[in-house]
Amino acid sequence: MQDRIGAGVMGASGRVTLKDVAAASGVSRATVSFVLNDDPRQTISAATRDRVQQAARDLGYVPHGVAKALREGASRVVVLNIDTGMEGNYSQSYVRGLDAELGAHDHVLLVRHGHHTPRSTRQVLDAIAPRAVIRFGETYLTGDELHDLGGGWRGGLAAHSALQLRHLVEHGHTHVAVALPDIQAPLTAARLKFTGHAALNMDIPVPVTFVAPRDRTACAEAVETFLAGAPEVTAVAGFNDDVALRVLLALRDLGRDVPHDLAVIGFDDNGFGAYSSPALTTVSIDAEAHGRLSARLALGLETGGLRPPPARVVTRQSV
Repeated sequence: MQDRIGAGVMGASGRVTLKDVAAASGVSRATVSFVLNDDPRQTISAATRDRVQQAARDLGYVPHGVAKALREGASRVVVLNIDTGMEGNYSQSYVRGLDAELGAHDHVLLVRHGHHTPRSTRQVLDAIAPRAVIRFGETYLTGDELHDLGGGWRGGLAAHSALQLRHLVEHGHTHVAVALPDIQAPLTAARLKFTGHAALNMDIPVPVTFVAPRDRTACAEAVETFLAGAPEVTAVAGFNDDVALRVLLALRDLGRDVPHDLAVIGFDDNGFGAYSSPALTTVSIDAEAHGRLSARLALGLETGGLRPPPARVVTRQSV
C-alpha cells in the first residue's frame, strides 16, 4: 500500500490529479469529485462509480491533503473515534489519559463521537492527515479481544466482566441474569461472551439475558415478564449503570425488595448509583493508564512502566 501511494504521489508526470482520473475514466472532473467524496446529493450510476473508482485505484490517486502529508510528514494530531453507545466513565477516563500523554509529547487529540462513515473518515484524513487514528475498543469490536492492552483476562474487559459476576457469586447468587440496553451497544457480544466464559469457570449456569427498555413503564413490564419466566434468578448484572438503575426503579415499581428479593449490580460506575434507593453496587474502572498506553503505541514509544490499575467493586446496598 505504501509503495502504491508513493507511486501516485511521486510518479514521473507528478502527482496524480482529479483531471488525470477524469481523463482515464472518461467523465468530468466534477463527476470524479462527486464519486470520490461519495456526495449523497448526486445521482451517479453504479457503472460510472465503478469506472471512476477503478481508474483512481489504477493511477494510485491520493487526495491532496493526504499526498501533502506523505511528502511533508503527518500532522501532530491523533484522532480517536468513539462509536455511539460506548460513552461512559471508562471512555472518559481513557480520553483523559490519552489526551494527557499525547500532550506530554507535543501532540493534540481530536475526539469524534457517533457513527463514522468511510466518507466522513476520509474527509478527516484529507483535512488534517493525522499521526494516527484510534478506534475506541477496536480489539473487542474486531474479535481480537484477548490482545487488548490489559491482556483481556488480566486487566481488560474480560476481567471486568468476570469481576462483576464474581461479586454476585460470592454473595450466594448462582442464577444470574444480564440486563441489556434497548439499543444494541457495540460491545454487547463481547461482554456476553466474557460473562459466559466466567460463569463456566465459576461452575454456575451461563447467565440469561433480557432487555431493560428506557421507558419506565415498559421496563417494569419487561422485568415482571422476565422474572415470571425465570423464577430461579436471584440477581441481575446490568450492562452498565444506566441499565442497572432502570432495573432498580422497575423493581421498586413492582414492589420487589432489593437486595432481599433480587440483587442488582451495575458496571462502569457513572456516579449516579450512589443516589439511588437502595444505592447501587457497581464495578468501577480507571482507564487513564489504558489511554496513556494507547498514546505511546500510536507514537511508537516505549510502554514500560504503565500498568492499568485493577477494576474494583464499589460496594453499596443493592447486593
